[in-house]
Amino acid sequence: MSVIRKRNIARMENQYVQQHKKAGIAQTRKRKLLFRRLAVFALFVSIISYLMISTFVSQTAALEKKQTDKAQLEQKLISLKKKQKILDEEIVKLNDDEYIAKLARKEYFLSEKNEIIFNLPKEKKNSQDSAY
Repeated sequence: MSVIRKRNIARMENQYVQQHKKAGIAQTRKRKLLFRRLAVFALFVSIISYLMISTFVSQTAALEKKQTDKAQLEQKLISLKKKQKILDEEIVKLNDDEYIAKLARKEYFLSEKNEIIFNLPKEKKNSQDSAY
């Protein structure tokens, strides 16, 4: 009973059986081609997705860097405008002879006849405030 018997079954070799066999082979081939096409399509989609995402990330990083640069440059522009305003006021003052005389006395210790210049050190307000 442990012996397995092989059955010898005769196969019919008619046109229907051959046609059915060919249809099965064609269906298997179509299925393989379908899986290959889907694999190639998935690979193509994944490559395109990777490229799009990496481009998006790099553009976002570049945009953030440009925004920070813009903010820094705007701050610099504001400080330069303040400096220009001060310099414009200085130009107006330098056209006044009295201001020039006062500046010469202060900076270069020039004095008029019979005039004595005393240079007093500037006091720091922070040290006085902290003492009280």
